[in-house]
Amino acid sequence: LVARNDKLVEVLTEQPDGLNLDRNGTISAPLGKSLNAFHGVRAPNISIPNYLERIYKYTNCSPSCFVLGYVYIDRLAHKHPDSLLISLNVHRLLVTCVMVASKVLDDVHYNNAFYARVGGVSNAELNRLELELLFLLDFGVAVSSQVFETYCFHLEQEMLINGVDQKVERVISPVATDIG
Repeated sequence: LVARNDKLVEVLTEQPDGLNLDRNGTISAPLGKSLNAFHGVRAPNISIPNYLERIYKYTNCSPSCFVLGYVYIDRLAHKHPDSLLISLNVHRLLVTCVMVASKVLDDVHYNNAFYARVGGVSNAELNRLELELLFLLDFGVAVSSQVFETYCFHLEQEMLINGVDQKVERVISPVATDIG
């Protein structure tokens, strides 16, 4: 798998569209144009469920932040359908989305440096990824309470399909979400 990922990075960096590896080993592209900024050289050795659990455990962000992070990822998928969510970018995208969601929803949240340590990236990289995410979303981080509720319902349906009968916690301030 690592050999294939290295080959993918090699192929991507040789493309005529000007993709380059920066000194941190991530693929750079024009700001706000694709998910390439979230690509690493290698996929992390931690599973996505364990990574999400780690973020939840150490950041103490509200469960609503994970719903909002899901909304952001879904918006990215619709806005940039040619950008794939793959093992080389999903972890960085998740920690960035949850961190931004925490800033939007939670009255008290950790700073970028703390999220970077939890997420296994440098503070400078997370700062850059946050800015990239905001441009990719056209700074549209507000979510209406109706949209939030729709995503909660969808997640609950997915859990039921997978044999988990659990409700998504809906502790969210209407003021923070009824903007757009």
